[in-house]
Amino acid sequence: MPATIRQVENALALLEFFAARKRPATLAEVAGHFGWPRSSTWNLLVTLAEGGWLYEPRARGGYYPTPRWQALAGEIAEGEPAPERLAGLVRRAAAETGETAWACAPSGLHAVFLAAAESQAGIRYAARQGQRVPIHLTASGQALLSQMPERDREAILRKAGFEARGPAAARTLEEVRAQIEGGRARGWFRSASYWSADLGGVSIPVAVEGRVFSLTVAGPLFRVEAKEELHARLLHRAVAEAFGPDHAARTLSGMRVLV
Repeated sequence: MPATIRQVENALALLEFFAARKRPATLAEVAGHFGWPRSSTWNLLVTLAEGGWLYEPRARGGYYPTPRWQALAGEIAEGEPAPERLAGLVRRAAAETGETAWACAPSGLHAVFLAAAESQAGIRYAARQGQRVPIHLTASGQALLSQMPERDREAILRKAGFEARGPAAARTLEEVRAQIEGGRARGWFRSASYWSADLGGVSIPVAVEGRVFSLTVAGPLFRVEAKEELHARLLHRAVAEAFGPDHAARTLSGMRVLV
């Protein structure tokens, strides 16, 4: 991997480290946590500090991100935020099912999480904003693919690989295409160890403010597999109550709508 890409990865990993830690960290603590050489760690910390991204709240008390990150994130979100009504659907789905719920948008060969609400159960699927999953091997991604023009969908599928996948995932493009068509006819898309082992979920496409997203509920297979259709109907009902009973029929193509 090129050194420049590794440096970017390290900077992002450092941000996640501070988000979880929620307090300053010294050079030794950062280097020890990641197993990085002290010289490389020092170069990264100094570079970010000189750029105004890190500061020392107390002399020699360790580094911590400055509010500059928050301001930048806010400006980015203002340009293309996840619609609030979509986030509301995510919260409702999580509350009514007791499982983790999220909404995704397409991003090349991936589906990226724009909004997420985690289950309160001890054993649950952990989801966070910005997380990515393969668009062709997941219920969330296949729901998105189902609403793309065939030309665009096939362009994505031709670039897709099968090196990283769950134990029950499709192994060929023919299987992926069949799963997409099956989901359209059924009215919802399913995943059962397709990406993460022992994880199951259902997803539907939903059009919000002229864009198509996927709305997903997922959890441990032992808890959700028998409830797939129940959860799918709940998602359809939530969309109908939020946007009107004919919303899905008006905005989606080739999908059975469960009402």
